[in-house]
Amino acid sequence: MERIRVAVSGTGRMGRESARAVRSSADMELTGFLDGLATASELEGLAVYRSAADGLAAMNPDVVIDFTNAAWTPVLAEAALEKGVRLVIGTTGLDQAFLERLGRDCARRRLGAVVAPNFALGAVLMMHFARQAAKFFDSAEIIELHHDGKADAPSGTAKATAEGMVAARGRPFVRNVPDREPLPGSRGAELGGVTIHAVRLPGLVAHQEVIFGGTGQTLTIRHDSTGRDSFMPGVLLAVRRVMELDRLVVGLEELLGLAS
Repeated sequence: MERIRVAVSGTGRMGRESARAVRSSADMELTGFLDGLATASELEGLAVYRSAADGLAAMNPDVVIDFTNAAWTPVLAEAALEKGVRLVIGTTGLDQAFLERLGRDCARRRLGAVVAPNFALGAVLMMHFARQAAKFFDSAEIIELHHDGKADAPSGTAKATAEGMVAARGRPFVRNVPDREPLPGSRGAELGGVTIHAVRLPGLVAHQEVIFGGTGQTLTIRHDSTGRDSFMPGVLLAVRRVMELDRLVVGLEELLGLAS
């Protein structure tokens, strides 16, 4: 069986975790790293390229896994699709305009790409269950908790969860607005009537609670990632499945066979 050649974009914690997962997979081969801000030219015995185009040309991968930032990812995506390389993207904070452009480019070139706000399978199920519950409750809030090194707030997972809940409900949620707010912003952000609270503390990895409230009851759906290795089964699933795709897929739900 011919192994899938995989490059990793990003040399941070998620990039290194992805590289270890790829190396441990018998059906994959790690070709090297891409990182526009890299200071070293080598990592774990493999080359690190600062230019996306030059690195992809040198490594000739089938797929590139990207956990970087919203400034680098569009540069990488353009270079990858130009060279016929499929994409598995876990970068958060990507805007809708980029996703729409990526979708058009994938369709035109008939190349697969997967963009997911969260690759932990339990988190995907948490979002799926939240969409189901959204049809039966009028009020909901989300508390997302992450390590203090996370660049964006709220998390992409929290935003995607709220968007999915509002879409499943078909109308905004009913949101409490206090008569007074002595500390402005204390009620958190709001999306479609869903209040979102972002916690950033050392010691955390990635956690989220979705709390629904109704007459005489609450329903809480919670997921905890206690280590970055929790994301790797989903990443490897996406790498394998993207080889079969000829278009952009957003989220892992379709790959897991989860209906909305």
